[in-house]
Amino acid sequence: MKNTTVETAIGALVILIAAGFFAFAYTTSGKSTTTGGYRLTAEFDNVAGVNTGTDVRLAGIKVGTVVSQSLNPDNYQAVVTMSIDPKVKLTDDTTAKVTSEGLLGSNFIALDPGGSDTLLADGGKITNTQGSVDIWTLISTAMFDSNKGKGGGATDGADKPAEGAQPAPQPEAQPEAAPQPEAAPQTDTQPQ
Repeated sequence: MKNTTVETAIGALVILIAAGFFAFAYTTSGKSTTTGGYRLTAEFDNVAGVNTGTDVRLAGIKVGTVVSQSLNPDNYQAVVTMSIDPKVKLTDDTTAKVTSEGLLGSNFIALDPGGSDTLLADGGKITNTQGSVDIWTLISTAMFDSNKGKGGGATDGADKPAEGAQPAPQPEAQPEAAPQPEAAPQTDTQPQ
């Protein structure tokens, strides 16, 4: 009987410690800071790497999360809905940009507030956006474009005239001069 009481007390202590750990993790992860926030939407041309739950940051600080994504069938833009902390007031000329934490880091939405006096309200729309950049396309472009014109026969187009432009006049070819006969060596042939 004594062992069951001790085992029950230890089990209850383990459950309390686990509950305390989860409460601490929830409050420090930032997941609880955006509850009750106001919602903003933004349209991007590319939101690769952005999912529901992705951070929305201002000056590197998490101020919101992505709560939904959809596709606008009229212009084929990705519509992202974000929940923003109500303490953060954004202006109507705020810029939203999909960026990453580094070369291999995860993507997030970075907000850059403008200087307008008009604030965005719940349901507002951020109109200045920049979609995500495909890093692998940039790397392959840099790799393959740097090899052009280095003996591979390819050129970077610098020697091509612009479309519709007249080609530069070529210098006239100079006829080759006929070889001159060598002059006979002069000798002193004065009569003596």
